[in-house]
Amino acid sequence: MPAVTLRRAIADDSRRLSHLVRTSAAYRGDYSAMVAGYVVGGTYIESHPVFVAVDETRRILGFYALLLDEAELDLAFVADEAQGRGIGRMLMEHMTRQAGDAGLDSVRVVAHPPAEDFYLRTGARRTGTVRPAGHVHWARPELRYDVA
Repeated sequence: MPAVTLRRAIADDSRRLSHLVRTSAAYRGDYSAMVAGYVVGGTYIESHPVFVAVDETRRILGFYALLLDEAELDLAFVADEAQGRGIGRMLMEHMTRQAGDAGLDSVRVVAHPPAEDFYLRTGARRTGTVRPAGHVHWARPELRYDVA
């Protein structure tokens, strides 16, 4: 397996991160409206801790975005072809370390329903359900990572 490293995202990653979100198989079918036209903007990347997993060729395999003021995981994606290689787990372990370094006790996640099992397997616990609102027409699991 090629080496995977994590680095801080830069504004120039915007196009690639946006593409990863919009082409995610997890958002096909009924969920496609959630990511149609979604943009991970350069200003957003520069304003929040956004980290990318890259391979030896600098290809972005996944990323996460943490909102420190809200103590919330805002985005987490792994490229479809890179899933099952431990990259998501690597990203969540890194995210919880970053949260702890920032003084957070826990991190909230409002999960895409098909991703709930992933978050549970990587250490989150279910805390509730977020009711449908706005352009989201389905309930979403609310989870929390406790930061040691």
